[in-house]
This record gives sequence, structure tokens and C-alpha cells, in this order.
Amino acid sequence: MSLNRVLHFGLLTVLASCNAQTNTNMSKEKAVEQPTVTVGQAKLTKTQGSNEYQSVTCGIQDKLGNLWFGTAGEGVYKYDGKLFTQYTKKDGLSNNHVWSIIQDKDGDIWFGTTDGICRFDGISITAIQIPFLLRPAVSNNYYNKWSTKNTVWSMLQDKTGKMWFGTGDGVYCYNKHLYGSSTSIGEVDGFTRFLNSDKIINKDTLHLKLVSDMLEDKNGNIWFASGMPPGYEGFCRYDGKTLESFKPKNEGWIRNVIESKSGNLLLATRHYGVWTYDGKSFSDYMQPKELINGSLNYILEDHAGDLWVASDYGNNMGDTLGGLWHSNISAINPTEKTFTKITNKEVYFIFEDKDHTIWYGTRGVGLYRFDGKTITCFSEEKN
Repeated sequence: MSLNRVLHFGLLTVLASCNAQTNTNMSKEKAVEQPTVTVGQAKLTKTQGSNEYQSVTCGIQDKLGNLWFGTAGEGVYKYDGKLFTQYTKKDGLSNNHVWSIIQDKDGDIWFGTTDGICRFDGISITAIQIPFLLRPAVSNNYYNKWSTKNTVWSMLQDKTGKMWFGTGDGVYCYNKHLYGSSTSIGEVDGFTRFLNSDKIINKDTLHLKLVSDMLEDKNGNIWFASGMPPGYEGFCRYDGKTLESFKPKNEGWIRNVIESKSGNLLLATRHYGVWTYDGKSFSDYMQPKELINGSLNYILEDHAGDLWVASDYGNNMGDTLGGLWHSNISAINPTEKTFTKITNKEVYFIFEDKDHTIWYGTRGVGLYRFDGKTITCFSEEKN
């Protein structure tokens, strides 16, 4: 969880516009109140000096209907349907590079940053420190500039309520209701390091030190999508006892994984396009013919079972060969149908809200919404 132009949609007329509304008026936990938050911006306004290569990286819709978007360099934005509120380091974030967001069952919102975990309880942002005692002793070449020790690339809350964090030095589990106590060997302040358990059969000696996405499937298996080097461990499964890796075609870099309405898993592989996994074998899945190997960035299956495919660039950075495609291919009964390209912009991330509109984040910290007919720009990025 690397980095990310002109549009048509069949015979539909697609308009580009910009939203122009009027401005109105834990381990060692340290809460930061937020009187400095800038509220009431009609657009996603950049204030932290981010450059043209930085992106909107992730997003969710919370239980109240607000949209939250993480960025590489501009912190987090909350959108209430009318106005944006920006949260940055001065408001309690541990870092302005945010790679993952989830909301837990209690309603708290979690941010995975380049410098650790933060939690928002509706009032303040709290930095949650993974205890030093759980951190492994490793050599300097264990990390690189993209995957620092504290980077939190992915997060998951499983069916039992346990939190999972994919960091630069492995996967950690956390029960926030056990803060300040330890109920089992190897647990500190509710945290455990996943691979520290002697009960796990680690068949392939995996490190899980850069996991770009995590998923719990309908059978309770936890899947880890291993990211770019120094990850590159493929598609990994934990069935409650055994941890093992799958690397068809020796593909070690998986961008994200989703569970399809068909029950199969769909994978965004970095170098071989979209794959499907039926529980027994991996095979190629439908995808745009124009998609260039090595550029697939994100996939989404929407409420109707249609597939969305995002590329962060084409043959070269800044060309018009990347972008966002949509197909009405049914995940239940796939048929040959042509993908429609929605935009040529370099797309990093895709998200569907509760109204079934598609949001996507691009390079230049661009944020756009597509309602099936019209593209609306919600950022300062120029069209």
C-alpha cells in the first residue's frame, strides 16, 4: 500500500467539473485535542507542500456517512457531504503520510501512517505505540525507504474484534480492551507480534514485513497480500494453524485482494493483471486489454458485481496509458464484454460509497467522484 487524464463512458456524455461550494462557518497513548483543525473547505485543499507524485491513498465511509481519505503527504481529510476537514500532524497524526484507514466495531477510526498507528474517537487523535519489547532485532537491510519499521500499510479487524496491523517489521495483533494488561505469554498492552507465536506453522519461513492488504474470508482464513520489496512474499494464507505462501508465476507483489460476490478471491497483481482464486487454483480474470503489465494498482468489485481496474501509469510516468476502467462483467457469470475507460489520470485507489458512487484518488493528491455519468473534481488538481 507505491504511487499513482479526457474521459468517455460508452455513449454517455461525461462532464468534468470541480466542486465549488461556498466556505462556511493504548501502549503509551497521548491524546491530542484539535482546536487547530481547519474546517469548512469546499475542496480538498493542500496545505503541507505535497508534490505532483503524491496521491490520495485510501478511504472509507464511516457509520455516520462521513467519508475519510488518507493521503501521501497531506494527512487525512473528512468529507461530510458538503465540506472537508483536514487533519495533520499538528492535530495529532503521527505522520502526514497515511496508507490505510478503517473503522472498528466500536466506531473508532484508525489511521496507518509512515510513523505508526493513530486512533480517532470522534474527539481527539491518539497515537498508539506498538511496545518496543515486541519488536524484532533485525539488521539494517531489513527495511528500506518505502518500508520503515513503523510504516502501517494495512489494517484489518477480524470477526472476533481483534485488530491486525501490517507494518514494516511484520504483522501485529491488538485487543484495545486489554490496554494496560497482558493475558497471555508474549502479549504487552494488548499487543502481540503475530509471528512470535510458537503455535504458528510457518511453512515458508515468511516475514510478513510489508503487507499491502489483509482480508478475512468467509471461512475465517486471514489472507496477507505481500507488497513491494522488501515484501514480495506473494499471497499468504493463515488458516488458524498454518501460514503459507502462494506465488504463481513467481509473482510476489500483490496490491490488494477482495472477496467476490461469486465467493472467489480477486487479486490485483503488480505484474500479471487481475487473478482469481477459487480455493484450489489461480487463473487470469477479465481485465482491460490496454492495461500494461507492471502498472495495475487497485481493483474494486462494486455492489452490482462490476469490476473496476486502476493503473497508476502506463509505459512512462505521466503518459495517458494508465487510468481507471469499468466493466459490467458479472462476477457470478463472467462474459466477454469491453471495458470502458473512465479517465486517463494515474489512479492510486478506488472506493465505492453507500450511494454506489465511485471515488478515486490520483497523483497530485487528486480526488474525484464518478456517478456513472459525470466526473466531479474535489481537489485543487487541475483537469
